[in-house]
Amino acid sequence: MNYNPKRTRFRKHHRGRMKGKASRGSQICFGKYALQALEPAWITSRQLEAGRRAMSRNVRRGGQIWVRIFPDKPVTVRPTETRMGSGKGSPEYWVAVVKPGKILYEMGGVPENIARKAISIAASKMPIRTQFILSE
Repeated sequence: MNYNPKRTRFRKHHRGRMKGKASRGSQICFGKYALQALEPAWITSRQLEAGRRAMSRNVRRGGQIWVRIFPDKPVTVRPTETRMGSGKGSPEYWVAVVKPGKILYEMGGVPENIARKAISIAASKMPIRTQFILSE
C-alpha cells in the first residue's frame, strides 16, 4: 500500500509541538485487539507499512487488520552541504503525528495468542513504546 495523500492543501507544514494526550482515536472501534502508543512521535509511512506487512504475514490471511493512523504531514529535508538561507527544503517523506493513547492498529477475527504475537512484531517496527490492549 502507498501511504501518501492524494492531494494536500499546502505543500509544506510547520513542525509543531506534540503536547498532551490523544483526544480522539484512543478507543478500540473496529477489532478486538489493538496496539496503543504510549509516547508522542512521528511515525513515517514506511514504518507504518512495515508494521502492517508484519502483522498480515503473521496471521496468514486470517482475521482483519485496521490501520488507524494516516501519514498526512510532509517532512522537508534540505540538501546536504547547503548554505544557510535559500528557504525551506522540498518534501521528502510523510509522517503521522501520534500522541500518547492513540490506537495505531486494530485486529479482529483471530485468537488472542495469534493477535498478541502479530501485534508484538508490529510493535517492534515502531519507534516508540506501545502496549497491547483488548476491547471490553
